[in-house]
Amino acid sequence: MTLKELEIFYALCEETHMQNVAKKLQLSQSAISLAIKSLENKLDVKLFDRIGKKLILNERGREFKSSTQKHFFALQDAKNHFKEDKLSGVLKVASSKTIGNFITSNAILDYMIKYPNIKVFHKLLNSNEILKSLKDGEIDIGFIETECIDDRLEKKIVAKDRLIVVSSDLSIDNEVYIDELKFKRWVLREKGSGTREIFLNSLGECKKEVEIFMEYSEFSQIKQLLKKDSNIITCISKIAVEEELKKGDLQEIKIKNFEFLRNFYLIYHQDKYKSKIFESFCRFIKRYF
Repeated sequence: MTLKELEIFYALCEETHMQNVAKKLQLSQSAISLAIKSLENKLDVKLFDRIGKKLILNERGREFKSSTQKHFFALQDAKNHFKEDKLSGVLKVASSKTIGNFITSNAILDYMIKYPNIKVFHKLLNSNEILKSLKDGEIDIGFIETECIDDRLEKKIVAKDRLIVVSSDLSIDNEVYIDELKFKRWVLREKGSGTREIFLNSLGECKKEVEIFMEYSEFSQIKQLLKKDSNIITCISKIAVEEELKKGDLQEIKIKNFEFLRNFYLIYHQDKYKSKIFESFCRFIKRYF
């Protein structure tokens, strides 16, 4: 059934003369007659008794009207709502944990306050999981911190980030060679995370100096380990430990000959329909970053 067929049906429920309905809806009488026949064929039931030039609602027609009219009005309201306000709907977003914990969660909250008719469902995944979710059509937009080459995906740089090596061992020199830390217990993010990939790939052949003692997935977990054991060391985004650095609980250790820089990317499928909601969210997020 189409909305137009239903609109004609309900109009005929109130006005039995087809000529008057045709004038009101600015349609020909034949168009109205064809619409009602089409509706009746789809339902496999007669809705009107044809008496002279009038169409009189019969018992099946009255039943159909009573059971469907409120739903028709709801659909009409939705149609009018979308005409009046295009910024209404739902977005599904996923962020890698660094971006999600320290940037996008707050940004999404501000966006939903600004646009109360838009719901944004946000979840934290690692970069590989986000790429898979985009390709499977499970999310609309992703935020990742690692390079990716895939013709199906579009990516835009929204910010730059610096990874740093940190420890609670304040006796370590502020600047050392990577092999001077080989006896420390390296705790890194799980496989598939952008932080881990950038750090190890940047080290190149020197990554053999890093023996991974343990993996973590939550920032609170690694911070507790760092504070508890001065032999624990990690590479992490600077924005994740800014407070601990200011308090002096942790110190940054610069690695000679290496700098760990990366981009934060907004990423989406190339076939993604760029609705007004999508475009407004992307603009808002870029300004926020």
